[in-house]
Amino acid sequence: MTDLKKYQTYIGGKWCGAESGETFETEDPFTGEPWALIPKCGEADVNKAVEAAYAAWDSGPWADTTATARGRMMRKLGDLIADNAKSLAQTEVRDNGKLISEMQAQCQYLPEWYYYYGGLADKITGSVIPSDKPDTFNYTLREPVGVCAMIVPWNSPLLLVAWKLAPALAAGCTAVIKPSEFTSASLLEFMRLVEEAGFPPGVVNVVTGTGKETGEPLVTHPKVAKVAFTGGGLSGRRVYELAASGLKKVSLELGGKSPNIVFDDCILDDAVNGAISGIFAATGQTCIAGSRLLVQESIHDAFMAKLVDVAGQARMGDPKDFDTQVGPVTTPPQYEKVLDYIGIAKGEGATCVLGGGPAGADEGGGKYFVHPTIFDNVDNSMRIAQEEVFGPVLSVITFKDEEDAIRIGNDILFGLAAGVWTQNIKRATVMAKRLRAGTIWVNTYRAVSVTSPFGGYKQSGIGRENGAEAIDSYLQTKSVWISTAEGSGNPFVMKVAGSN
Repeated sequence: MTDLKKYQTYIGGKWCGAESGETFETEDPFTGEPWALIPKCGEADVNKAVEAAYAAWDSGPWADTTATARGRMMRKLGDLIADNAKSLAQTEVRDNGKLISEMQAQCQYLPEWYYYYGGLADKITGSVIPSDKPDTFNYTLREPVGVCAMIVPWNSPLLLVAWKLAPALAAGCTAVIKPSEFTSASLLEFMRLVEEAGFPPGVVNVVTGTGKETGEPLVTHPKVAKVAFTGGGLSGRRVYELAASGLKKVSLELGGKSPNIVFDDCILDDAVNGAISGIFAATGQTCIAGSRLLVQESIHDAFMAKLVDVAGQARMGDPKDFDTQVGPVTTPPQYEKVLDYIGIAKGEGATCVLGGGPAGADEGGGKYFVHPTIFDNVDNSMRIAQEEVFGPVLSVITFKDEEDAIRIGNDILFGLAAGVWTQNIKRATVMAKRLRAGTIWVNTYRAVSVTSPFGGYKQSGIGRENGAEAIDSYLQTKSVWISTAEGSGNPFVMKVAGSN
């Protein structure tokens, strides 16, 4: 164990271990071997972090920092991320097993969140309200909500932190971040850049540990005003329940079972690539995975032949290799879950036309590899079509026409995203309007931008991240009334319209 890298967490502007002195190992999903030690934080550490964040928001230097200065600090952080993008990506890959080609691209784009929201920091304005009461001046202020708890999953830690942290900092909030216990290292590396950018102590803090021992005390802490969570539906409901007891503001970005809908007038090669991108990129470990592939009956056979051929050539291997196309499943529990769902699909009568089990080292795999798997003849009522697998498993469902595609596409508890492949602009606009999902892609898939709002319908979440509106969930509105009238009027009567 002496050769494992030892990390400290970051609370109140200081690097420290957990109060208990305990640590836990983080594994490389490719090899299955531990490579670092992470502090195992508990309630005492959470309390210390929240108190530091509250003090920074309430009375510290951050509270007196102008919006313009906040934006300047954020832009400096963006520059530091750009300078360190490659090393951050390497840490992410070692910790979560995603492809270096994807994680490096993500980390190189990451600064845009801090540039974009840094630019918005001093554009937050209230308004002067034309009052219907004489001799009265009424205006609004938009103020930071306070301490924000941010809980992020293991699939893209730094990207999903940016979606929360950048608008929160622009609004003037402070943060306590809890990464997944499976992927804490990249966030701790990132905190060195936060420190270098000059953010005052307590503005950004990190507590590392499990959901039960660290996450729950963070969500329920009385000085936390807002909870921003990305993760699975069961955990999201638990967070919502705990936050409700304190009447906290909440935003949730949860799971999905997104339909990727292919019409017979599509450009076949583009749609095949879009289907593969939707499910096998990131080894299917993405909330926006197009895990339900809806194919129009008239092109089913031709489309499936091409899809199976192309997907069957995907190169599994070391995610640190730029030539690798499919990497490992990130965590042992998730690996077992994916294999369980493959068994469920076979038991339900779906036809496995590609993959269908674990991949060994002789096939390019490593410790936790699953073959890219495609099930045909899936009925939308099957569990494999209704429940989120979060792995490289695709369910193919046929449909007759637009109405049938809309019916099947919407027949799900989730509503995070959907894809549509067609050359008919009328059809594209109709589908975009009638599909109940927060993001609709037409002739593309898995595209995100700092400028475009992202979030779910139905059980895929609450609220929106990214885009200008994301900052609203970190602000609260105060109405200010100033009277210039002489005399106070009748003290026993409410001052309604037209009264003094």
